Amino acid sequence: MKAFLMYRDRDFDRQRKLPANEAALTQDLELDTLFDAMAQGDKFLYGVARIAVLTGLDNDLEAIRYRQDVLRDCLKNPAVVRELYRIAEETLENRKKHYWWGFFKGRPSSVLYGSLSMMEMFVGVLEELRDIAAEHAGKFESEGFRAFFAMLVRELDDAYLARIRDHLKELKFRDGALISAALTTGNVGDGYVLRKPRGRKSNWVRQLFVKKPQAYTFTLHPRDTAGATFLSELKDRGINLAANALGQSGEHIQNFIDMLLVEMAFYVGCLNLHDQLDRMGEPTSFPVPVASSERRHSFHGLYDVCLALTMKQKVVGSDAQADHKDLVIVTGANQGGKSTFLRSVGLAQLMMQCGMFVPAESFCANLSDGLFTHYKREEDAAMKSGKLDEELGRMSDIVDRMTPNAMALFNESFAATNEREGSEIARQIVGALLARRIKVFFVTHLYDFAHGFYDRKMDNALFLRAEREAGGERPFKIVEAEPLQTGYGEDLFNNIFGSAQAHPSGFRRRDKDMAD
Repeated sequence: MKAFLMYRDRDFDRQRKLPANEAALTQDLELDTLFDAMAQGDKFLYGVARIAVLTGLDNDLEAIRYRQDVLRDCLKNPAVVRELYRIAEETLENRKKHYWWGFFKGRPSSVLYGSLSMMEMFVGVLEELRDIAAEHAGKFESEGFRAFFAMLVRELDDAYLARIRDHLKELKFRDGALISAALTTGNVGDGYVLRKPRGRKSNWVRQLFVKKPQAYTFTLHPRDTAGATFLSELKDRGINLAANALGQSGEHIQNFIDMLLVEMAFYVGCLNLHDQLDRMGEPTSFPVPVASSERRHSFHGLYDVCLALTMKQKVVGSDAQADHKDLVIVTGANQGGKSTFLRSVGLAQLMMQCGMFVPAESFCANLSDGLFTHYKREEDAAMKSGKLDEELGRMSDIVDRMTPNAMALFNESFAATNEREGSEIARQIVGALLARRIKVFFVTHLYDFAHGFYDRKMDNALFLRAEREAGGERPFKIVEAEPLQTGYGEDLFNNIFGSAQAHPSGFRRRDKDMAD
């Protein structure tokens, strides 16, 4: 039996290797906030969410749509989904408490006893799952859930479960084990086979008077421990195959329930996240993914889900139409929402590629062959070289792992040197990436770099700017606009120190020098 709720034709791999830039993605996109919201304090949910989001579904459009459909069903039927997860979770806990010990004892009788105990629990669990499927299958529309429920109803009917219970009852050998063997040279036993017990007669009177088949019997003395040990060994030889078969059956069901727990954990995490965003009034939608070879990126009301979760309130969303664009450069006012916008783009891309909903009213984008981030880092006393050296070193590592149709997010990169040098470095790197068909989002205060690309009038480039109102207020909206030479750093200076004209020193600085 297979759940197949994460993939159409295979299990979810919890051991799948995470991308090499996992640490950078987690730090730059603040993914821990997302995972915490999905987990709600559950370490198991956290682990599954982390693996699912960071590994994604590669570039398999059909796999993404398959998982999206399953998630839609989960959002429509959250109580059923949480009940399935509860059953699998409790089964795991019960197995840990009571049933594992039998598998670690070498004797077949110990294996058989442990397997019997576990199988009796499993039969009850399977019956509970089958009953849920029979009752709620009509409420689900996705291919994944329909196949899952149909499998449970088809393979776990009452007759089948009754037959399993009968077999388990027989394997307890309450009337002794019937074993046959052949005698070889020196009367050494060989070919031990466990036999099915003779059927009992319904008439006990007849059992008293009917002639029984001729047999040879013997009785052990109560103190004959050596004889008892020998008979126990003979029994172990006879039940060995049955014990192994029952143990394998138990492991098969155990693997099914374990995988059900893992796959339902992802969807429960999605439900947890959706519930929190819904309480804040934040919109969510299922994205429309397209092939990585296309260039699509359009959205309405896209917001930083991690910022919303941190602030626990609704945050400002952004709109953009970047279809057929390879380069998006974002400039504008300091503290105007540029970095937040960039993070929202990266988070939505990861969530789309693992089959989740996205934090937006609508979202359509091409898949990427890997998501990479290059954000400025704070000064580190342990660094062995300068800040620009560190930035370029990280960039070199990123380039080594990039392939065509990857996606790169730059946040104020290469600003550790002067304007002219930083602009030239950024220009050469971005030009090389575009030549390799890598989509680039670049947040920057480097005016020479940004306006240099703007002056080229490139059809495949989009220029966005963080809005600033006349009085200096930041509405945190990102709009399409030409790059400006100022980051309005004077607004921040005035907020902190008061008006520059009123300052005792008469100190003033040019806006572009105030850019961070």
